[in-house]
Parts: sequence; structure tokens; C-alpha cells
Amino acid sequence: MAAWDSRNRRGPLAPRDPADQAAAFRDLCRSSPWKWQSLRFEYVDRPLTDFAGPAPAASSPGDLVRAWLRRPGALRLETVDGLVLGSTTGINDSRGGFYVSSTRKTWLLPPHLVTPVYDDDGLVRRRPEAAYGEPSFGNGRFAAVLDPVELAGNAPVPLEFPNSNAVELGPITEVDHEGRPALETTVSPNASYRPADPATPLCRPGRTLLRIDAGTGVCVASRWLDAPAANDVPAGDARGGYGHWLRILGVDEYMLDDLFLAESMNLTDVRRHISWDVPAE
Repeated sequence: MAAWDSRNRRGPLAPRDPADQAAAFRDLCRSSPWKWQSLRFEYVDRPLTDFAGPAPAASSPGDLVRAWLRRPGALRLETVDGLVLGSTTGINDSRGGFYVSSTRKTWLLPPHLVTPVYDDDGLVRRRPEAAYGEPSFGNGRFAAVLDPVELAGNAPVPLEFPNSNAVELGPITEVDHEGRPALETTVSPNASYRPADPATPLCRPGRTLLRIDAGTGVCVASRWLDAPAANDVPAGDARGGYGHWLRILGVDEYMLDDLFLAESMNLTDVRRHISWDVPAE
């Protein structure tokens, strides 16, 4: 295989035949840990009935949360009015006791410190063993959308075994999602599908419409198409159901520790003059 050149990549949106496009889609779903280190976004824990319509945040601010996430493990969540819903509090705590009682897994490195196997387009073909995991909020789907590897598995499956992929992919189309390029397709889970949180999988039985952001590998939208009658949209709410919507506002922005702490560290501003009052004798 030719050496990978990061300056000459086609990326997941490049023209290709359907089989190669499906492989690129799955590789994109494996790539999130190596595509970004911090993310600022808005999240709504329900889908749009029409993906082409306005974002749910535009008309239902009560359902919207604003998030700042810095890997590994730092997360801040606010309402539209600025009320803090949750914030990491132990990002600078000592981990000595954690390692004293360690197992093999506690010594795994974060994903960005290990090197995966890339395809010729710079997407992840095979993920190495690492300390994966994203902060969660509300339910496990919040973490799964940030790293949707459950849609592809850690590595390609043997072609001679039918239906061994985690999900079967429908036609893949290029779309614009909140001003960013994304790939959209309909997926159906196979028997080998193993969601990170079985209670809140990214795709449920039947067909689920998904969008994966091309720049970050984040699952920015989902909607269950084959919901049973009991899960139909309530009267007066045209956009209920099972799924989510995510708007990316910033990627790899610099984020201070103070953003994620319950209380400010109150560091001294060295630019200010510090007076030293000497009492008179």
C-alpha cells in the first residue's frame, strides 16, 4: 500500500464507487478520536422529522444544551440562559490511588497518543487498543455520537462472512449540516451490532437515518424511521421521536481548565502590580 500523505487526501466526500464509499463511511466512524481534541457544540436529544428543516434549537431552546468538551474527560454543559447543568470537577486530581490498584486497562494510553492504521484518505482503518471513552450526559447516546465507532467496529470484517458488519448501509449522500459537509445514509443493525449503551443505541431495529460530520467523525444527527405506533410523535409536536441533533460551533479551540471546574482556580494575574504594604514602626 502506498504511504499515506496527509497533504494529498481525498477524504470521505471524494467521488468513488459504492463499495469504496461504504468503506470510507465506516472508516470515518472510526476516526473521531484522531480528528479533534476539543469541541464546542449545541445538542438536542431528539430528532428532526425532516432533516432539511430548521434545527430544533432554533424553535425549542428549552431542549437545547450548549457544550464545551476537551479530551480526555473534560465537559461543561449549559442551558441557553447560561445555567450550568454539569461541569467536570476532578480534571487535576491526583491519580496515584487509581494506579496503585491498577489493572492492565488502567495503563492504556489515550487514543491520540497511539497510532491507528490509516487508509489512503487519512481515515482510520483499524483502531488500536487505547483508553477510549467520552463524557456522558443524560444517556449513553450523548457519548456515542461523539465517537460513533459502534456503527463500524474497531476494524473491517472479513468479506466472506455476510452480514458481519455492525450495520448495513443504504445509499450514501453528501449533505450540508449546519454549514458543514456531512455524509447521510440509512442504516439497519445486524446481529453483530453492539452499541456502547444498549439502552440508547445510535440505531434501533429497522431503519435509522444518520449523518456523520466529514471533518470530525461525529454523528451530528439521527432519526429512527421505523418507530412503532407507541413511539409516534405526540399531538402538537411535529419533531418528537427517537434520535438527536447536534450543531458544531467550534473545533480544536483553546479551552482553559477554569471552564470545566466548579470553582475558579483564582490564579494570580501576573500583569497586575501586587502592592506590598509594610506596617509603620
